[in-house]
Amino acid sequence: MTKYEIILYWSEEDQAFIAEVPELPGCAADGSTRQEALANAESVITEWLETARELGRAIPEPKGRLLFA
Repeated sequence: MTKYEIILYWSEEDQAFIAEVPELPGCAADGSTRQEALANAESVITEWLETARELGRAIPEPKGRLLFA
């Protein structure tokens, strides 16, 4: 389990729950239920981190709850 903040919300446009990870640029997932979106987000976070390591990119430290969110 990762320690990055995940923002979960319903998108009328997509007709799905969206899970965004603000600390990891471009990292987001969706699902037909909150649970599915959250599970998909955990998978995408893992993939994001693996790709960043492979490319030698900096990986942000999880800050926890964002004050502006």
